[in-house]
Amino acid sequence: MPRPWKQISSKLIGDFRIFKLRSDVKISPRTGQEHDFYVLESVNWVNIVAVTPDQQLVMVEQYRHGSNTVELEIPGGMMDPGETDPVATAVRELREETGYEGEKARVLGRIWSNPAILSNTTYTVLIENCRLKHGVDWDHGEDLVTHLVPVAKIPKLVADEKIGHSLVVVALYHFDLWQRGIKK
Repeated sequence: MPRPWKQISSKLIGDFRIFKLRSDVKISPRTGQEHDFYVLESVNWVNIVAVTPDQQLVMVEQYRHGSNTVELEIPGGMMDPGETDPVATAVRELREETGYEGEKARVLGRIWSNPAILSNTTYTVLIENCRLKHGVDWDHGEDLVTHLVPVAKIPKLVADEKIGHSLVVVALYHFDLWQRGIKK
């Protein structure tokens, strides 16, 4: 079984607003040799599975700079400084991005966003009985279009690669597990 690597040192390389880059020197428990690893320190993230009373998901389309593509996604966002409750963050993000509010908000799952290079966790939050109640309040870098998509169409959208954001696909899988009674 793999064992943890002993950390010898850690050095901040840079602070880039949405993440920090650090260099960690660690010793391999197998070889005893030192290795340098780069880690992106990022805040935790929430993805929101927002379901309307008529079984539609509140989804957004937005341009993503990393892939230079317009992506169909569920609402989501970073936990702001001082926020420690992913459910409260999800309620806020859903309202700001789409104007929707709902009931029975709760965490369905959590994953490491990319444990090879990222330090953060992504939470999947389910919010039921969502209804449009407000105008949107986007951040300066957001430009979103909200869509209601029938829950039954989600698997085909993933299979056809119309939904391509990996963390969104994971959130939708958590939702699928919940629908099948495997996750509570």
